[in-house]
Amino acid sequence: MPEGDTIHHAALVVGGLLTGHVPERIATPHPRFARERWPERLAGRAVEAVEARGKHLLLRFEGDLVIHSHLRMTGSWRVIAHEDGWSGATARPDERRHGGERRDAGRPSGAPRGAWLVLGRGERDAVQLRGPVLELLTAARVRSDPRLHELGPDLVADAPFDEALFLRRLRADDPTRGLGDALLDQRLVAGIGNFWKSEGCFRAGVDPWRPLREVSDDEVLAVVRTLRPLMRRSAADGRQDRFRSVYGLVGRPCPRCGRAAIASRGQGDDARTTYWCPACQV
Repeated sequence: MPEGDTIHHAALVVGGLLTGHVPERIATPHPRFARERWPERLAGRAVEAVEARGKHLLLRFEGDLVIHSHLRMTGSWRVIAHEDGWSGATARPDERRHGGERRDAGRPSGAPRGAWLVLGRGERDAVQLRGPVLELLTAARVRSDPRLHELGPDLVADAPFDEALFLRRLRADDPTRGLGDALLDQRLVAGIGNFWKSEGCFRAGVDPWRPLREVSDDEVLAVVRTLRPLMRRSAADGRQDRFRSVYGLVGRPCPRCGRAAIASRGQGDDARTTYWCPACQV
């Protein structure tokens, strides 16, 4: 699953293409959007902002319309070169303003494979691929959406991370819950996924299997304080993999102590795989 740093990086590159501009091409190639008329509804509206909140991406358009995207396990955002062989389901600015409708909002010929949304400007297109949560909402609905307003403090955001709020929510949670599982709960802290859960616990030397009641505040804060600068660097340049020490490396010698091999096991109700060193994470 794309994690908070990946979504913040997507906001950076998609925003760099679209913010302050009216998209020249708008297409919704997936059949599920055939009757929703996004090209007509968004035509002539400039993109005011592209922002990340945890693992959610919001594209804010003039007129209080917002595209909400969550990629879950399968999706991705990319900015790619526009292909001359297709124009997408493009709506002209005056069509939406005066109620006009276009009949070409189906799948555009030559659209990128797997594309659910294409927003183009100049020679590049911002493309959302196979993202299961993709919806056009009013700004009022976004403000009241529990998926967003119940998020914990965002570990990657420019605003200072609210450690006190994070600890209050963590200590109100099930004290028998393993630390690694709790770090994935977006209501406690927004942005951490399986990669950073494992890497953060490893770098802080904390056992991800210890129940919350046995983990001190200092240990919990050591994990998020370790992760925040790394995730922000990854958000800036999209190079998450350079911070890999244990994730996906089961069976290899621990890069810190060398006394044990990296282990892995499913954790929590969703059995998300945790990677750790059994020797030096105590």
